Amino acid sequence: MPRPNPPPSRLLTRRRRVGEQIRAARLQAGLTQQQVCEHTGLDRTGYGRIELGHSSPTLDTLFLIADAIGVELVELVRPPHAQSEL
Repeated sequence: MPRPNPPPSRLLTRRRRVGEQIRAARLQAGLTQQQVCEHTGLDRTGYGRIELGHSSPTLDTLFLIADAIGVELVELVRPPHAQSEL
Protein backbone atom coordinates (compact mmCIF):
# COMPACT_ATOMS: atom_id res chain seq x y z
CA MET A 1 0.00 0.00 0.00
CA PRO A 2 1.55 3.36 -0.99
CA ARG A 3 2.12 6.01 1.62
CA PRO A 4 -0.22 9.00 1.39
CA ASN A 5 1.33 12.24 0.23
CA PRO A 6 2.20 14.61 3.07
CA PRO A 7 0.05 17.73 3.37
CA PRO A 8 1.29 20.84 1.56
CA SER A 9 3.66 23.00 3.59
CA ARG A 10 1.09 25.82 3.88
CA LEU A 11 -1.24 23.43 5.69
CA LEU A 12 1.52 22.25 8.00
CA THR A 13 2.31 25.88 8.81
CA ARG A 14 -1.32 26.63 9.62
CA ARG A 15 -1.60 23.45 11.69
CA ARG A 16 1.44 24.52 13.75
CA ARG A 17 -0.06 27.99 14.20
CA VAL A 18 -3.32 26.52 15.52
CA GLY A 19 -1.33 24.31 17.90
CA GLU A 20 0.56 27.36 19.15
CA GLN A 21 -2.70 29.23 19.68
CA ILE A 22 -4.17 26.30 21.60
CA ARG A 23 -1.08 26.16 23.80
CA ALA A 24 -1.13 29.92 24.41
CA ALA A 25 -4.83 29.85 25.34
CA ARG A 26 -4.26 26.90 27.67
CA LEU A 27 -1.38 28.64 29.42
CA GLN A 28 -3.37 31.89 29.64
CA ALA A 29 -6.11 29.90 31.38
CA GLY A 30 -3.54 28.43 33.78
CA LEU A 31 -4.21 24.85 32.74
CA THR A 32 -1.87 21.94 32.21
CA GLN A 33 -2.13 19.58 29.27
CA GLN A 34 -3.28 16.90 31.69
CA GLN A 35 -6.15 19.08 32.95
CA VAL A 36 -7.34 19.72 29.39
CA CYS A 37 -7.14 15.98 28.69
CA GLU A 38 -9.21 15.20 31.78
CA HIS A 39 -11.94 17.56 30.56
CA THR A 40 -11.90 16.39 26.94
CA GLY A 41 -11.23 12.67 27.24
CA LEU A 42 -8.23 13.01 24.92
CA ASP A 43 -5.10 11.08 25.71
CA ARG A 44 -2.07 13.16 26.71
CA THR A 45 0.11 12.06 23.79
CA GLY A 46 -2.53 12.86 21.21
CA TYR A 47 -3.23 16.24 22.76
CA GLY A 48 0.47 17.05 22.84
CA ARG A 49 0.70 16.24 19.12
CA ILE A 50 -2.11 18.73 18.45
CA GLU A 51 -0.29 21.50 20.33
CA LEU A 52 2.89 20.74 18.40
CA GLY A 53 1.04 20.81 15.09
CA HIS A 54 1.90 17.17 14.40
CA SER A 55 -1.73 16.10 14.34
CA SER A 56 -4.80 17.48 12.61
CA PRO A 57 -7.70 17.52 15.09
CA THR A 58 -11.30 17.09 14.01
CA LEU A 59 -13.74 19.94 14.44
CA ASP A 60 -15.38 18.07 17.32
CA THR A 61 -12.00 17.76 19.04
CA LEU A 62 -11.38 21.49 18.62
CA PHE A 63 -14.78 22.19 20.20
CA LEU A 64 -13.87 19.96 23.16
CA ILE A 65 -10.52 21.70 23.60
CA ALA A 66 -12.06 25.18 23.38
CA ASP A 67 -14.69 24.23 25.97
CA ALA A 68 -12.07 22.74 28.30
CA ILE A 69 -9.90 25.86 28.08
CA GLY A 70 -12.90 28.19 28.36
CA VAL A 71 -12.55 30.05 25.07
CA GLU A 72 -14.55 30.29 21.87
CA LEU A 73 -13.38 28.05 19.04
CA VAL A 74 -12.51 31.08 16.93
CA GLU A 75 -9.82 32.02 19.49
CA LEU A 76 -7.98 28.81 18.64
CA VAL A 77 -8.15 29.02 14.86
CA ARG A 78 -8.27 32.73 13.99
CA PRO A 79 -5.27 33.88 11.94
CA PRO A 80 -2.93 36.09 14.01
CA HIS A 81 -3.55 39.22 11.91
CA ALA A 82 -7.31 38.88 12.52
CA GLN A 83 -6.78 38.87 16.31
CA SER A 84 -5.22 42.32 16.26
CA GLU A 85 -8.25 43.73 14.41
CA LEU A 86 -10.59 43.13 17.37
